[in-house]
Amino acid sequence: MITWGVSANSHDAALAVLKDDDIVFASHAERFSGKKNDAHLNQSLIRHALEWGEPDRCVWYEKPITKTARQLLAGQGWRWQENDPRIYLRRYAIDAPVRTVSHHHSHAAAGYYTSQFDDAVVICIDAIGEVETLSVWQGRGRELKKIYTQGYPHSIGLWYSAMTQRVGLEPNEDEYILMGMAAYGDDKRLFNDILEDFFKPINQNLPKIEFKHNLHRGCAWWREDLQTEQDLNDIAAATQSVYQYLLKIISNWARKNCTSGNLVLTGGCALNCSANSVIASDWNNIWIMPNPGDAGNALGSVLAARNNFINWPGAYLGYDIRREYDVDAVVQELEARSIAGVANGRAEYGPRALGNRSLLADPRGSDVKDRVNDIKQRQKFRPFAPAILEEHAEDYFSGTVGPYMQFTARCKYPELYPAIVHHDNTSRVQTVSKQDNPKFRQLLEAWYKKTGCPMLLNTSLNIKGKPMVNTEQGAEDFETQYGVRVW
Repeated sequence: MITWGVSANSHDAALAVLKDDDIVFASHAERFSGKKNDAHLNQSLIRHALEWGEPDRCVWYEKPITKTARQLLAGQGWRWQENDPRIYLRRYAIDAPVRTVSHHHSHAAAGYYTSQFDDAVVICIDAIGEVETLSVWQGRGRELKKIYTQGYPHSIGLWYSAMTQRVGLEPNEDEYILMGMAAYGDDKRLFNDILEDFFKPINQNLPKIEFKHNLHRGCAWWREDLQTEQDLNDIAAATQSVYQYLLKIISNWARKNCTSGNLVLTGGCALNCSANSVIASDWNNIWIMPNPGDAGNALGSVLAARNNFINWPGAYLGYDIRREYDVDAVVQELEARSIAGVANGRAEYGPRALGNRSLLADPRGSDVKDRVNDIKQRQKFRPFAPAILEEHAEDYFSGTVGPYMQFTARCKYPELYPAIVHHDNTSRVQTVSKQDNPKFRQLLEAWYKKTGCPMLLNTSLNIKGKPMVNTEQGAEDFETQYGVRVW
């Protein structure tokens, strides 16, 4: 049985292929089209998925009739033809039977059924899925039961995206840049103003978060007097601080009202690694799949339809580049030039490079961060993450760490590793075990043996506004255009 899970026709489209009980392929559409956050499938992606056979059925990541009704009530008109997944998939010559599952069910299933927990609390926060914007679930065995929900227009995710727009960034794309800006601002200056201007009174004993305004079209109107660079940094800092405050309220309620001490965090807001670190210690265990946003719903939709756990093989589920990986040559390049690229093995399913589509650098150089930012053509303040041998993580960082860059931890020696610490001396740490990615692990071991440094700067192999390199040709083009050797 070949089952396709599809998340498309909104933003950051993706496709997952399951053969019986195995995940054999999953990828963002953007990796094949070259268009960042591509909302639609494309023939190149579909041709690759067909290498595992024609789909016997497809599962769509949301309920189109519910979405259409919400759009109608919101004044967006009757958009059934646009939302019908059968009509959409036929454009790509996909005629398999289609089942639909709800958006938040897809998110919850993506997180819970890839976890190692047989009981867990699932918190899902995103911009909007049909109508729902926040949901809390209890997972026991195979059962996922929703215990709290709230809906449009009361949306923490829409508010965070609106604030992203307010500081001059692209909503639904640059939220992670706002998170980086926050380290340069005073979070106390505007914290109370944001709570007063945007939120109805908040009861800290309830997860109910309601807004005074519908922020679907942004909030460029808010505090137009704040325009300087420091003003914008202060807005970012207060926004991040308010989000962490809200997440803590929701987490506290779930911890108190649910029996499990295990947490699954999902939805697009689960990519906020700074906030994730604030609540991590409140739970016995926490799992965030490496693709918790809408693209992860390609897999989540199938898992929701299956209503069962699946053997999680790790994040490396995309296009496979099969070519020689000369670890010694990469180490030599890093020693000589401090920077090297890797495009080898299966691409990561998720927004973060984890060693198979990575731009790597020596974290010790004082000029390395600027050099890598120049290559990637992005803002100088933007931080980079370290990938570190798992057994050395506690020696260099304090706080929660993991294999998918989902938390921030404080670097104990920021002066020694300036390329991988942010302005506030935190780092989004990736730990690498022998099981996670053997080849990348081998490279880190060779680097450590050669230099005594157990980590490398690890960022995605792309430039600002472009998807990660996907294919061999893409790797060759990157090498030629940007002067970085890629293995």
